Amino acid sequence: MSRELPNVPDLLKLAVRSLGGKERQNQLTMASAVAHSIDTGEHLAVQAGTGTGKSLAYLVPSVRHAVESGRTVVVSTATIALQRQLVDRDMPRLAEALKPALGRLPRFAILKGRGNYLCMNKIHTGMAQDDPPDAELFDAFAVSRLGREVQRLTKWSSDTETGDRDDLVPGVSDHAWRQVSVSARECLGKSRCPVGEDCFAERARAEAAQVDVVVTNHAMLAIDAISGIAVLPEHDVVVIDEAHELVDRVTGVATAELAASAISGAARRAVKLVEEQDVDRLEAASEGWADLLEELPAGRWDALPDGVGMALAAVRDAAWNVRTAIGPAKPGMAAADPEAAAARNAALSAIDEIHDSAVRVLTAFDEPDPAKRKDVVWLSVEENRGNVRRVVRMAPLSVGGLLRASLFAESTVVLTSATLTVGGSFDGLAVNWGLPPESPARSDTATATGKEAPSDAGPLRWNSLDVGSPFDHAKSGILYVARHLPPPGRDGLSPAFMDEIEELVTAAGGRTLGLFSSMRAAKAAAEEMRGRLDVPILCQGDDATGTLVKKFSEDEPTTLFGTLSLWQGVDVPGPSLSLVILDRIPFPRPDDPLLVARQQAVESRGGNGFLSVAANHAALLLAQGVGRLLRSTDDKGVVAILDSRLATARYGGYLRASLPPFWETADPKVVRQALARIAASRPSS
Repeated sequence: MSRELPNVPDLLKLAVRSLGGKERQNQLTMASAVAHSIDTGEHLAVQAGTGTGKSLAYLVPSVRHAVESGRTVVVSTATIALQRQLVDRDMPRLAEALKPALGRLPRFAILKGRGNYLCMNKIHTGMAQDDPPDAELFDAFAVSRLGREVQRLTKWSSDTETGDRDDLVPGVSDHAWRQVSVSARECLGKSRCPVGEDCFAERARAEAAQVDVVVTNHAMLAIDAISGIAVLPEHDVVVIDEAHELVDRVTGVATAELAASAISGAARRAVKLVEEQDVDRLEAASEGWADLLEELPAGRWDALPDGVGMALAAVRDAAWNVRTAIGPAKPGMAAADPEAAAARNAALSAIDEIHDSAVRVLTAFDEPDPAKRKDVVWLSVEENRGNVRRVVRMAPLSVGGLLRASLFAESTVVLTSATLTVGGSFDGLAVNWGLPPESPARSDTATATGKEAPSDAGPLRWNSLDVGSPFDHAKSGILYVARHLPPPGRDGLSPAFMDEIEELVTAAGGRTLGLFSSMRAAKAAAEEMRGRLDVPILCQGDDATGTLVKKFSEDEPTTLFGTLSLWQGVDVPGPSLSLVILDRIPFPRPDDPLLVARQQAVESRGGNGFLSVAANHAALLLAQGVGRLLRSTDDKGVVAILDSRLATARYGGYLRASLPPFWETADPKVVRQALARIAASRPSS
């Protein structure tokens, strides 16, 4: 007879007591809701503010379910930092705390994509010493640096236990890492690889198949859904932390591209495998594609431009011809000549990618109605160090159908984040996830999204819960909207904005995190403030971001300015941060081809494309940025938004409904006085 395990509230109480924490009602509410979701099979979206302890709130019921049922639970995060926090800190401590009550030590493992692990076959065969396919684009210094990094990686391969890129400190460039790793397509497979028994990626997968909780990332979750190949172990529950990023991460994995350099690179990989005329045909198709793209303007394609269909057909047919010429692998090839087998797989992977991308563009316009098309296609022109790259990209118009069919229909899913409501409702994100709106009759939901989720959403059932925050936002923080400033323009920060920043930072005595919509604006503000203020001013790009955040947190008068990556990743509790400045509402670029297409698709259903796409995108980022202020229950401070549109525009109320309930004002004098009082209350160091 199996042992009856303690219930979730008792296990949570034990865990909190063992870890030296405090019991929190909102954490208990969330843990109980997660347990109910697992028991009933109904999906759950939980908004849990900073300080809730949401990791523990979903891990405790997940571990209990895994131990009781013998089934694996998958926990997916958006960032490597949170993955590491869970695996290196949270899970080991929790496992030890729960061991007596559960009767055994819960097991856990981290699992990433194959490209995150060293490929020992590449190391052993010397393929890691090869020049990269685009070596001609590198200057001499870059090539010599690449060689040194590959040598260090080769040496490290003898010392590492995991082969995991994140365990290499200091790290190496992406170019160097590609020399010692393979994609899933390039891999020979464990049974055919001569060093398959020593494969780090296979070891990680084998370990993941034996544990209670597997920690992975949204990209792996997407690959598992898109490829149709089970890269994750069998599971019946998925917990998605940082769920506000799920759609963007899945979209990124599902996005493909076709550049002339990739076509010629694939041709070079096949040089030793097929007849010269076959390679020449693919090279000619690459040159034709490059010449055609030079004549076309950047932007979205509503139809195939003149000549593109013929050029793509040439690429498709030439790639297929090379693939056919390579032919099937000879029996025993991997064991007899592992280097040749690996080179063949790498060539096939590159050729298949080219062929599939060409087919994807050619078929993207089979549906005449743009709002019903599967993919959005656009030409992007990018410049880096004087090199101009023209590339055609394909991204899914929506990932809701994919998530609905491959995620929600297969497992019980719990989605959580500190920011899941936009405009005061979960429905904006739910529709993007492929779930039906909770409240289709609500006027704001109907206005934003138009018709409800596609009809094949069927019987999917889900619940939502906002467990709040342990912070008393109205007493701890002020939301200041600089209504008197002119709306931000395209020409950078005006003198009035600079004056406002100077007055705010001065009143706060430094202690400011400035979040800017562009690196140009961040650098301009930093340069200006260095000339006006006597407090230290750091700017993103001056050093590694982690180093800058550490300096900022350790020296109270210091101010840090930066851009998007700081909007979500900075956690600085205590007196070093009492003012967060946001220069403008973080709307996406109005010329972003994918977001414009998504807006138009919403409008074709009778909805408000701006609210559903651009405003929702801005609301989530705004909430993330504002969330940098209060990181502990003792924190106090001001969030200053220098974009008057938040107070004057019709959509301002919609955006403010996504923010915590701070006390609000538009009076700069009141805010400066409040900041001065907070600064004066700090003990002198």
